[in-house]
Amino acid sequence: MGYEEKDYLMMSGIQHFCFCERQWALIHMDQVWEDDARTVSGNIFHERPDEGSRERRGDMLILRGVRVSSSELGLSGICDVIEFKEDPDGIAVKGMDGRYKVVPVEYKVGGRKANDCDRVQLCAEAMALEESIGTVIGFGCLFYGKERRREVVTLGEELRRKTCALSQQMHKIYKSGLTPIADYSPKCRGCSLFDLCSPSIGKGCMSVADYLKKMELEQ
Repeated sequence: MGYEEKDYLMMSGIQHFCFCERQWALIHMDQVWEDDARTVSGNIFHERPDEGSRERRGDMLILRGVRVSSSELGLSGICDVIEFKEDPDGIAVKGMDGRYKVVPVEYKVGGRKANDCDRVQLCAEAMALEESIGTVIGFGCLFYGKERRREVVTLGEELRRKTCALSQQMHKIYKSGLTPIADYSPKCRGCSLFDLCSPSIGKGCMSVADYLKKMELEQ
């Protein structure tokens, strides 16, 4: 049993959620956002893959800016690039001659990350594609602009389970309407919402309400 379309959340949000639940909630629930140099360059970097065009390169058809959705995950969004490579062991695709192996490609402006934030987003896109075209996608690719190279990501069971668990938690928090409290850690310094989130205010001492009360008394 999957989610109804009216309850779908933004697929790109799972990347934010994997990095920090509070960051995701501030953006997707509280509509708080602040551009920094990385987010601006990221928007520019995505202009080409988000064109919504198609291109033929030899035995490969490349689609850009393809809308995908998954009822299992309750997510919908845009897949930057989908490569359909002709392969006799591939699948038949509606409206296309021949058989193809399908490879989703997600574009990222920076470099590779030690965590799985980008990988779970790619996995969610692949799972959505699997639902729509009835195939199993064994791997996808992350293209990093800083390095100008791809990372091939195996879409194994562990990554799929993690993606499903994250999407379930996203829906749970969204339904609750409660923004998670800040959990200050070194990674916070690299977040574009650092000043708006103020994660270090209550680190190990007091709640936000107590902090504000303290500030009023000191004025």
